[in-house]
Amino acid sequence: METPAKIDFQGATLNIHVQRSVHQHIAALEKRFGRITSCRIAVSAPSAHHRNGGQYEVAVHLALPDGREVNIDHTATVDVRFADAAFAVNDAFKRARRRLQDQVRRMRGDVKTHQRQPGLG
Repeated sequence: METPAKIDFQGATLNIHVQRSVHQHIAALEKRFGRITSCRIAVSAPSAHHRNGGQYEVAVHLALPDGREVNIDHTATVDVRFADAAFAVNDAFKRARRRLQDQVRRMRGDVKTHQRQPGLG
């Protein structure tokens, strides 16, 4: 089943390669984790007010069963690599994949719990 996805490109029209990349990342997450109930992506172009260029901001919001969510916003640090839309998209989806893996582990009960040692506390 394909996840309903809403993709919003803000501030500029991105080239077809970046748009295709976003769709491929969504498809890869769906194929690997299959339990995504909805997906919202926002790609914001740098403001025209920046003299030396700016950073692309990519936000990924994934809704999962049982009211769980995965939310990724752009990196707050200044990094010239984020002036490239493709890099920003790839980075955001890489972080989304890691957080989604963590949520899936929690949903399955695979998260380790630490047992108290005898005689302590």
